[in-house]
Amino acid sequence: MNQLVGQKVAITSPVAQTTRNRLRGILTTPEAQLIFVDTPGIHKPHHQLGEVLVQNAKLSIDAVDVVLFVVDGSVRAGGGDRYIVELLSHSTTPVVLGLNKIDQQPPDAQNLDSSYVQLVQPHPWQMVKFSAESSEGIELLKQLLIELLEPGPYYYPPDLVTDQPERFIMGELIREQILLLTREEVPHSVAIAIDKVEEAPTITRVFATIHVERSSQKAILIGKGGSMLKAIGTAARAQIQKLIAGSVYLELFVKVQPKWRQSRLRLAELGYQVED
Repeated sequence: MNQLVGQKVAITSPVAQTTRNRLRGILTTPEAQLIFVDTPGIHKPHHQLGEVLVQNAKLSIDAVDVVLFVVDGSVRAGGGDRYIVELLSHSTTPVVLGLNKIDQQPPDAQNLDSSYVQLVQPHPWQMVKFSAESSEGIELLKQLLIELLEPGPYYYPPDLVTDQPERFIMGELIREQILLLTREEVPHSVAIAIDKVEEAPTITRVFATIHVERSSQKAILIGKGGSMLKAIGTAARAQIQKLIAGSVYLELFVKVQPKWRQSRLRLAELGYQVED
């Protein structure tokens, strides 16, 4: 999505299943306005949070004009891909199969490509190859998506790239750095709450709480002498400064909320609920 809209609106991470909200990115061209809905990945849920995320992703399939089914083109099609193909086959929404990471494909990628061609062969889906990293094939992807859109009005001003509030994106930028710096140690047990944003003429002060499920995770996030929390804060502050184009003071707190992913009340408090 970041490559498509030309600006960072979605976090990236080497850890799987990290998208939690249906995030809208907006691209306005002379021909069309595309509203991208980046959904959580469809997977087998292991807790209440997972069930909410998967349900929201499935609800999006019939609520959009086109589904872009993005797969990892650097590896062969697998069981997870087959599951999603089966799920999409029951929808009347047009589907485009997008093979991402073509910059990581070997010189002879025919076997990789053919595994996806065979997977979707029974369906009238178009396939496009691209790289979100290098931008190769992105313009072709945009054009294909525009051709599949139905005529309609412009819903947003042309200079808008997302309809998410700044506070939401600030929280996501903090969570991104936690995913990048802690990796598998604190994989999915983190939620961010932006407690307060104070705007002054020369600086914006942001106060945020990082919620985890166990004391051991809190210890990892703080680190020896506060070193990890400082590293997270420094990296996140740099990203937030790009977002608001100004100076930022960022203060982070860590709080233990046992089993918050299992509690509907806690999920709602942290902004996770089934979307309309």
